[in-house]
Amino acid sequence: MSGGSEVIDDRAGLMEIRNVSITTAVVPLMKLLTLTVIGIILAHPRTKIIPRATFKLLSKLVFALFLPCLIFVHLGDSITIDEIRGWWFVPVNVLLSTAIGCALGYLVAVVSRCPPQYFRLTVIMTGFGNTGNLPIAIIGSICHSSDQPFGPNCHQNGVAYVSFAQWVSVILVYTLVYHIMEPPLEYYEIITDDTDAEDVVSVNISRPLLHEAEWPGMAEKETNNCKKPFIARVFMSITGSSQNAFPDIDRIDEVGTSSRDGDGGGNSSPKSIRCLAEPKVVRKFRTVAEQTPVRHILQPPTIASLLAIIVGLVPTLRNFVFGTNAPLAFFNDSLDILAGAVVPFVMLILGGMLAEGPNHSQIGIRTIIGITVARLLVLPLIGIGVVICAGKLGFILERDLMFRFVILLQYTTPSAILLGAIASLRGYAVAEASALLFWQHVLAIFSISMYVVIYFKFLF
Repeated sequence: MSGGSEVIDDRAGLMEIRNVSITTAVVPLMKLLTLTVIGIILAHPRTKIIPRATFKLLSKLVFALFLPCLIFVHLGDSITIDEIRGWWFVPVNVLLSTAIGCALGYLVAVVSRCPPQYFRLTVIMTGFGNTGNLPIAIIGSICHSSDQPFGPNCHQNGVAYVSFAQWVSVILVYTLVYHIMEPPLEYYEIITDDTDAEDVVSVNISRPLLHEAEWPGMAEKETNNCKKPFIARVFMSITGSSQNAFPDIDRIDEVGTSSRDGDGGGNSSPKSIRCLAEPKVVRKFRTVAEQTPVRHILQPPTIASLLAIIVGLVPTLRNFVFGTNAPLAFFNDSLDILAGAVVPFVMLILGGMLAEGPNHSQIGIRTIIGITVARLLVLPLIGIGVVICAGKLGFILERDLMFRFVILLQYTTPSAILLGAIASLRGYAVAEASALLFWQHVLAIFSISMYVVIYFKFLF
């Protein structure tokens, strides 16, 4: 008799969880929506309660202070050698979701017949999602609810998983995305003319909010060749008048060495001898590698992740920083207080970005709809299939529901706002990237709400 009552109690508890899960999934997103609307009201051109410069300052504070504190506190206290062995699929899933997204983007570009000069933009905007600030905000809002079903370490585990995967996205953006987003060679003169004509508008309107929303200062990190089709110049033979617009790749090393030596002896330097001796293909790849801004990978959030991993993996350092009786427990608590500002500031900045409205673009309505549908509706369904397959193969922690939820979120978020900054840095499709980011983030309010409900039904 008692066994039957236990079964009834278990069924009742299961039904209660299923009934509560819809509310638990929707209410946290309504909180984020409220913060976003407040940001829109504060930054709207008609109200102008808070100027753009203030939102730029907020984004710098999040980027340089609040987000690194959040990453260090939660990742450092969670990570161990045993945890890394179980977490390996989180960063790998970033690569997998990006590859699947780029494949969808290729199909969208072909089916929608997007303008040829924006073919690569379509692929990139579909493939690369927001794997940092927005998932952290969603997790923070869900774990802030009293009826959240992920357990007592909900927020710490969720932030740790997201932070552990974020560095993969940063490396991809500063290497692969940076070069793919260079201006197309065959449309170089047309795009530069359009960029010059809209330069004042881009700087005064979009840049403080859109281009400074996640990684402030990106647009100022220009190099000599960042706004030119440099890879095309290296790997293709340029003929005609357009050749004068590009540097002579064959003499880059000689000029660089000569300018450093100051005596015109660049041809006899060891570097020039090495360039003459190495194969031509190797030399081209080396030239492209030297133009890759890998130094920008070490930004405050990335450095915080690296420090958290080092401290978490070394028992002596871990006991010195983390724990109630740790000598630096007061310092860790101070960082935790600062970390609490991440979620509200991120959503306020997003609202400030959306307050400006979409920029005029030439990419076409069909392409915008195709990218949005593929990124926000199709890719999450593929993510559910990936989680099911990974679970059967033993790649995912069986009882850690937050682990699965973070992986699903990596397929659900809109395109990364950082892509807008890369577009500005490269001088390629700035208005188009801005318009795509605007419409995706507006529609993501509904798609994320729908899929979070589906994920809760799927997980519980």
